[in-house]
Amino acid sequence: MLARVVREVEAAVARRSAMPDVRAKFQVVALLAREERARVRADETLSDARRAEELKRLDGIATILAQTAASDPRLFDLLAEDAEVSDSAQDLKRELQRRAGYDVPDPEPEPAVDPAEALAERRAIPQSVIARQLANPFLVPDFAAATPVRRPTGRLASWELLGPLFRSFEDTTPGAPVCMDLPEEPGMVMVPEGRELMAHQARLVEAAAEGHRTFLLADEPGLGKTAQALLAAQTAEAYPLLVAVPNVVKTNWAREVELWTPSRRATVLHGDAMDVDGFADVFVVNYEILDRHLGWLGQHGFRGMIVDEAHYIKNKSSQRSQNVLELAARIRKRVPRPLLMALTGTPLINDIEDFRAIWQFLGWIDDKKPLGELMAELDDTGLTPADRGFYPAARQIVVDMGIVRRRKVDVASDIPARRIADVPVELEGEAGRSIRKAEEDLARRLVERYDRALETRRTPSVVEGIDYDLVRQVATWEREDISTESGENVFGMLRRIGQAKAGLAADYAAQLARNAGKVVFFAKHIDVMDIAEETFAARGIPSVSIRGDQSKTAREKAIDSFTNDPEVQIIVCSLTAAGVGINLQVASNLILAELSWTDAEQTQAIDRVHRIGQTEPVTAWRVIATQTIDTRVAELIGSKAGLAARALDAEVEEGDGGFDLQLEALVGLLRGALEKREGTSLF
Repeated sequence: MLARVVREVEAAVARRSAMPDVRAKFQVVALLAREERARVRADETLSDARRAEELKRLDGIATILAQTAASDPRLFDLLAEDAEVSDSAQDLKRELQRRAGYDVPDPEPEPAVDPAEALAERRAIPQSVIARQLANPFLVPDFAAATPVRRPTGRLASWELLGPLFRSFEDTTPGAPVCMDLPEEPGMVMVPEGRELMAHQARLVEAAAEGHRTFLLADEPGLGKTAQALLAAQTAEAYPLLVAVPNVVKTNWAREVELWTPSRRATVLHGDAMDVDGFADVFVVNYEILDRHLGWLGQHGFRGMIVDEAHYIKNKSSQRSQNVLELAARIRKRVPRPLLMALTGTPLINDIEDFRAIWQFLGWIDDKKPLGELMAELDDTGLTPADRGFYPAARQIVVDMGIVRRRKVDVASDIPARRIADVPVELEGEAGRSIRKAEEDLARRLVERYDRALETRRTPSVVEGIDYDLVRQVATWEREDISTESGENVFGMLRRIGQAKAGLAADYAAQLARNAGKVVFFAKHIDVMDIAEETFAARGIPSVSIRGDQSKTAREKAIDSFTNDPEVQIIVCSLTAAGVGINLQVASNLILAELSWTDAEQTQAIDRVHRIGQTEPVTAWRVIATQTIDTRVAELIGSKAGLAARALDAEVEEGDGGFDLQLEALVGLLRGALEKREGTSLF
């Protein structure tokens, strides 16, 4: 029986079909073969000859499984010991066992548990949220935007439709739709002064302005999905707005709200969120703490929800996915047409089954069937899954529901040939606290030097308030003081910041590698490179590295592997060892995990990717530790050293270079401490 089923799987994969039912068969055969092998080995009633014969037959099945997986490497994931076994696979396993004569009882149904009730003990309700609820005691569902519900005829009611819908996305022929029709001539989109919206971004925002309310925004990384989502929310007046994100980009979302919608106030949820602003417009929460806040978030009256890096919820059985789906369902109950946006750079055509939870979040489907507008549109075609024309028609309908997918090469005329994108991260735990304390100690030491210098001056000071010339002199003394007896200097602090954010930078690089292909990871220090490589190995992402102590042969081998081996997704490079003389234009995304003291060093790193032979716009992602001197250094590099100007291929103004970055960082630190003491402002 197993031999017959494995041959069916082999034939299906040979036809390049690895849809969910085929994948389930593959996994179930592997599971049953393992169990049967263990049973045969333990069965003492079998003769040695019979046991050897049975094991030989099972080896034959295992060989076919391995050969089949070699044709479609995605199947290897199903062979892992910790691979998830779906409900449909469990059902198939029981069916095959019964066919083989086993007495297999049906599983006992699990009692339905409301996720909110199950997690009630862990809930936290911030005081400011209670205050908002008291200020709005009659918060009721909003049906103002309700539209008549289209009723399908029921012609498709007896058909299983989700499988055919997913199967329709197996068509990867040129011209198969991957992006909904967007307005060709977007209207006037209001953006803050100093910000500019690219044409492809404006088209999505205009679609929201025209009334579209569900989007699977799957643009490649670097095309500004965050800005599009925030401006779409502003256009749709989808406030209050809930944004669920991975922890590594939580701070960045709050910053982007300030940049793109400055009239709206963002609040970030940390831990129990007791310091959250309950009256804010945008609530940013990471997936890991959703369970603590499911209760009040579901009753807060959100008119929109954004899920960033939406592939995080592809496993529907995970608590993370259940929380997101529960919140989306509650929002739809209160608001008939809320703005729901799922953001991910994952290509749509690789494994569309991963998008089952995302479609459910958007309200297009439930566990068993298409819903609402999607069902009505399928019904209107007059086709069924038995008709060949159903599949291209179904794909187009799903895409028109709100799938938006643009690649860098598709919108190359919109975006600069190379650009810098900052990824602020927040250093948490003991490392973050230690670094912030060291920075406070450094600022205090600078202030003490400044005060002693004032006291010991030979001529009385005639400067009212802060003597900024003396500030620069004190900063110069500190920079030239190489001793560490008095405390940590600025160089050691930047190194520690690099170590603390190494894991976060590597995590972001791993996301880019999965979503957009090959990534170059630059760092200054060996320990940061070590942490990055350990992170990639733990996530199963093959990587190579270029270091200063490598031989020429090892260096060339690493570059060749990264350039030519499709399995090698990331190359970890030393800023000093790999900043010049190598070509890495096979990638169009690079991570700057640590900031350099010179803009030239970072520009050289970017030029390893942005060079002759590069066919795509290049994005350099600078990972910046917020609330530390790292932020100040990044600002100095951008404003003084002309890095941003060079990244946009503009001219660098005369006099922009040649300044001392270390000195300027210390000047800023001392000036900020003195102005805080004097009760004045940097601005």
